[in-house]
Amino acid sequence: MSPLNAIAERCILEAQARGEFTDLPGAGAPLALDDVALVPEELRAAYRILRNAGYLPPELATSREIREAEQLLAAAEDVAERSRIIARIEFLLARAGDLHRSLAVERDYYERIAERVALRRGKASA
Repeated sequence: MSPLNAIAERCILEAQARGEFTDLPGAGAPLALDDVALVPEELRAAYRILRNAGYLPPELATSREIREAEQLLAAAEDVAERSRIIARIEFLLARAGDLHRSLAVERDYYERIAERVALRRGKASA
């Protein structure tokens, strides 16, 4: 254990002994962990920075808009309003599909470029 970790551990144990961690808000409740399980480890810091700055990738922003529209639909009483919200949801679903397809095309394109660059590097070193 590094000296810094040892000092931190000692401070935590002393605070526990003084009872500074008892009756904290949320005690006994599950932790609200970041939803980064599907984000590659090397991108997690950047993901958190962008999220904390209020940036959402387009596919997540569209997903959020769909959920909000669904909530509005559940509360809507007027037939015309319900029709307008349903049309909005259909538009958002189509946009989400377009985003998904374009992301797949971009991913395929970048993978092919990476393969070509790797092949050229292999030929140059041979």
